[in-house]
Amino acid sequence: MVLTVLTDDQIKTILADLTADEFDGFRKIISTALHEYSTNTHNIEDGTYHQPERVSTENLKTGATTLYMPSVGPQGMVVTLSSSKASQDPSKPSIQPTGAVTLLSPTGEPIGFLHAKTLTAFRTALSSTCLLARRTTVKTITVFGTGLQAYWHVRLALLVRGATIKHVNVINRRFSDDARDFMKQFYRVPPHIKEREGWSETTFGILTPGYGEFKRLLREQIRDADVVYCCTPSTEELFDAEVLTSHEGRRKGRLIAAIGSYTPAMRELPEGLLLQATKHEKPHWHFHKHAPEGGVIVVDTLDGALKEAGEIISAGLQPTQLVELGELIMLRRMQDEEDAASASADSDAASIAASELEKLDFSGTPSIKSAFSGSDGASVSEPRSSISKDSTKTSGSSGSGSSKGPSMLRRSSSQRSADKRKKEDALNIGQDDKVAIDVPEIRRDKDLSVTRSPST
Repeated sequence: MVLTVLTDDQIKTILADLTADEFDGFRKIISTALHEYSTNTHNIEDGTYHQPERVSTENLKTGATTLYMPSVGPQGMVVTLSSSKASQDPSKPSIQPTGAVTLLSPTGEPIGFLHAKTLTAFRTALSSTCLLARRTTVKTITVFGTGLQAYWHVRLALLVRGATIKHVNVINRRFSDDARDFMKQFYRVPPHIKEREGWSETTFGILTPGYGEFKRLLREQIRDADVVYCCTPSTEELFDAEVLTSHEGRRKGRLIAAIGSYTPAMRELPEGLLLQATKHEKPHWHFHKHAPEGGVIVVDTLDGALKEAGEIISAGLQPTQLVELGELIMLRRMQDEEDAASASADSDAASIAASELEKLDFSGTPSIKSAFSGSDGASVSEPRSSISKDSTKTSGSSGSGSSKGPSMLRRSSSQRSADKRKKEDALNIGQDDKVAIDVPEIRRDKDLSVTRSPST
């Protein structure tokens, strides 16, 4: 059996020139995997797929943490090793997040060995893009961080929605070498790829706390965004909850994907935002000029989010307030299947109706003119109608010497007067009564949804 080995540079080359169709194939595959994981897992005896919780080890000398993530399925077995960046002596080379993926056949023979640095970032962004693909309005993206996770989240967003994305806002702690390299990667994309994906005119900007009006611009760039990506290993909230929980912040819906928090001590999103997103408001008659919240947080795995996602743990969210991405994909697939079946049924019914219509014989039936005037041009003496006879008198009589043209049915004067009085009563409001009509000037997008996925 052939053993395939791919270096990080080879994987970069393969992923750099993906077409929209090739990417859609990857997206469908990971959607299927997420769906199957959420609906048939956790038990090796009962489930087709088995993925136990990951195990971690720490190197006491370097401080690097390595994660071991095995998985078993009908197609084979996978073992993923991932090492996180460690704090160490600045005089020594830094340890960058990396790892390896080993693929084995169902019989246990190794068939592939892949460098996991770029692959892991691509796979995580691919999962987030499953939600992005459903959004119809994506003009502005705001991303926190300038690492590989941030790059691939923005890169895949441009691949999927490049024709509509006009601005990409990058927010980072400082304008470092990593930030420069992040920006250069987008400028290095060949022009023909930008043209093909539709984002050759998209503008990029970077914001750091060193800028004098940082707080104001931070608020604006978050509120203006249709999609917010948080891709940092932060232990503090990246912005205040008020930015998005205030009336101004809730004027539009947006997708927020936070993937940097993978320990209870880490957090990117403010607690107040999660509580607002999962809040169920009681029905009322007041109209609010803001997008409604979805009521749940979308996560990759329920158990992992409750044990590792610092924001979810800090906010005290319950399992009923979370939904796995695979379950959401299942619901959407069911809806798509129902829509397709309904459209097919409507098409069949229309075809049957058309075929039956062709068989009808209209030779012995009266024309539209005879329906009003009779088969010989004379008016019908008593047309059938549910309206009172006072308003449906025939225009002529078969016994009269002259025949008048057909007249359309009319409402009686008494009914018209009653309708007029109702309309006047509706518009005649007393001085003590107040009526407020608030017409929103904004497009009410999809519900606010927050998704969390670990970076490893």
